[in-house]
Amino acid sequence: MTRFEVITGIAAPPHRVFDLSLDVDVHTASMAGSGERIVGGISSGRMGLGDTVTWQAGHFGVRWRMTSCITALDRPHHFVDEQVAGPFRRWHHAHHFEPDGRGGTRMRDVVEFAAPLGPLGRLAERLVLDRYMAELIRQRNDHLRTVAELAPGDP
Repeated sequence: MTRFEVITGIAAPPHRVFDLSLDVDVHTASMAGSGERIVGGISSGRMGLGDTVTWQAGHFGVRWRMTSCITALDRPHHFVDEQVAGPFRRWHHAHHFEPDGRGGTRMRDVVEFAAPLGPLGRLAERLVLDRYMAELIRQRNDHLRTVAELAPGDP
C-alpha cells in the first residue's frame, strides 16, 4: 500500500475551500486533462455524507471507472472519500482544512491506496502510481486554489 500527503496553501477561508472541495463540478473541471466525467451518482453541486459519485476517466491509455463515497464529514475541518468500486484494491483520501493564521487555508490531502494484482500491483505503485497519483492531486489542488481565490465573497 502507498501513502502520500500533499499540502497546499490557499488564500481563501477554510469553509470556502472545504465546500469547493466537495463540489463535483469543480472536481470535473480540475481533471479535464484526463477527460474525467461523471457517469453515476451525484451529478452536480456539493456532495454530502453518504453521497456517491462514479467517475470515468482515461489514464495510461485506458478508460477507468471509480465510484467513491463520502464516508466522513466534519465541515469545515475534514472529510473522507473512499472507493466503493473501481480499479484500486483500496483508495482512501482524507481531506483536512486548517486556518493558516492569515485568513487562508492550509489544505492537507492524505491518500492511501493499493493497486490490484498483488506483487505486480505493488511494483506498479512504486514505479509509477505513487508519483502519478500525487501529481493528479496537485493538479486538482492548483485548480481548486484558482477557483477559491477568485470566488467572490464567502459561499
